[in-house]
Amino acid sequence: MGEMNQPPPPPVAVPPPMVMQPIMHPPVGTGAVFPPHEQFHHLAYCVHSNPSWVQVAALAFLHYLVMLGSTVMLASTIVPAMGGTPGDKARVIQSFLFMSGINTLLQTLVGTRLPTVMNASFAFVVPVLSIAKDFEQNNYASSHQRFTHTMRATQGALIVASILNMILGFSTIWGAFARKFSPVIMTPVVCVVGLGLFALGFPQVGKCVEIGLPMLILAVVVQQYVPYYFHHYHERITFLFERYSLLLCIGIVWAFAAILTAAGAYNHVSLKTQQHCRTDKSYLISSAPWIKIPYPFQWGTPIFTAGHSFGMMGAVLVSAFESTGAHFATARLAGATPPPASVLSRSVGLQGIGMFLEGIFGAPAGSSVSVENIGLLGLTKVGSRRVIQISTGFMIFFSIFGKFGAFFASIPLPIFAAIFCILFGIVAAVGVSYMQFANKNSMRNIYIIGLSLFLGISVPQYFHEYTASASTGPARTNAGWFNDIINTVFASGPTVSLIVASILDNTLEFRGYENDRGLPWFMPFLHRRKGYSDPRNDEFYSFPIRVHDVIPSRFL
Repeated sequence: MGEMNQPPPPPVAVPPPMVMQPIMHPPVGTGAVFPPHEQFHHLAYCVHSNPSWVQVAALAFLHYLVMLGSTVMLASTIVPAMGGTPGDKARVIQSFLFMSGINTLLQTLVGTRLPTVMNASFAFVVPVLSIAKDFEQNNYASSHQRFTHTMRATQGALIVASILNMILGFSTIWGAFARKFSPVIMTPVVCVVGLGLFALGFPQVGKCVEIGLPMLILAVVVQQYVPYYFHHYHERITFLFERYSLLLCIGIVWAFAAILTAAGAYNHVSLKTQQHCRTDKSYLISSAPWIKIPYPFQWGTPIFTAGHSFGMMGAVLVSAFESTGAHFATARLAGATPPPASVLSRSVGLQGIGMFLEGIFGAPAGSSVSVENIGLLGLTKVGSRRVIQISTGFMIFFSIFGKFGAFFASIPLPIFAAIFCILFGIVAAVGVSYMQFANKNSMRNIYIIGLSLFLGISVPQYFHEYTASASTGPARTNAGWFNDIINTVFASGPTVSLIVASILDNTLEFRGYENDRGLPWFMPFLHRRKGYSDPRNDEFYSFPIRVHDVIPSRFL
């Protein structure tokens, strides 16, 4: 009974039902978004900062070696077609090197003032081969006489055609065109500046794969992996491998090629394989003079022909297009702001003067910016202007003392091609970096960049394949000069890409989309108007002396 009078136990508290709290995800893109950077922060030296003189000399020599490869490739392409001998080829290489030194010095002093190397351009192959073909059927006492006659005609055409760039540049027409640029335009153009030269990369490596492929693999391992994995052992060794590894790799693979040559590995292969693999098959050392200073009209009085001159204008115009895209790549890798339109204009005008001098001094092709040397700026992380200016001393020295220059020019071309695979790739990737200043999610921008990039690669490929199969370009009218212009212009990737991108970006929904196009960031660099232009322009592009009192500001 007592138990029944006890109070009931307290009710058991029932916990409220568990409510699943939503998982808070971070905003889309968190941890993967990097703010735009106008300048690369990895550079050890930018345009106006300089390493020690020992480093300057070593890097200047490396820049000379890198540009030498494309010089030899170009001479190997045009000289035999003109009827030249190995001795003629050696003299042409000397002329190319001499004028490269002069033009590079002019551009770094009073041109863009960027660390750009000016080198003989492949854009001139079409008109030069066209001139050579015109004289192929004539009766000459010797092949050397035919070569000399073709050289004189090429000189005359180059002298006349160079006036076009002088007019475009010094009249500021090119500057007015450049003021229409935007990051949307520069992205595909700079990409194609690197990608458009793919034929000089692995296709050339494959012509002697036992030399070219080891060079490619060794360059990647020594320059990238060794500094990364051994940086904690000795900082000085890491520094040397990171900056000067290409010199080491060239020496090792060149010695390997010499051993294969001496051991008789190429005694029983085809002549074509021997020319690409052997270290003694170029005949440059035996045929080059000990001392030879290039002088005006060294091949004789120039021959002026209207048709050849007009045909050469296509190549002169292409060199301006290609150099313009290359200058934007150089500015990024050298730590400079994008070049103003007025600077690009004076650069094109000065390029015309350089071509005029090349015609006088007997170089059979005009010059444009050397793309491989742009990539070398990024690879070594040194964008110093002084390095490039000192490299002109090596160019001029080895152009005069022919035997010494021929020694380095005898390096097998697949070694250079392996280096180009890396350097051209760097330049192409720099083009992608320009997209950070525009709206990457705009379908308009994606359309323009994609179409310009694809056509910049696809159209020249069609022209090259057609020429390889038919021995002439797709343009086959009765006017030879017109054919040369069309076949030259549309065989240039940067030219096609710049034309397509400029038309689309300035006509397709161009009003009201200034922010998407990146113009608020880009315009202050292109213009030099006081109070509107970026003050850093003068830091990189002003002349070393005061010339504003002599030359109007719109030309500067």
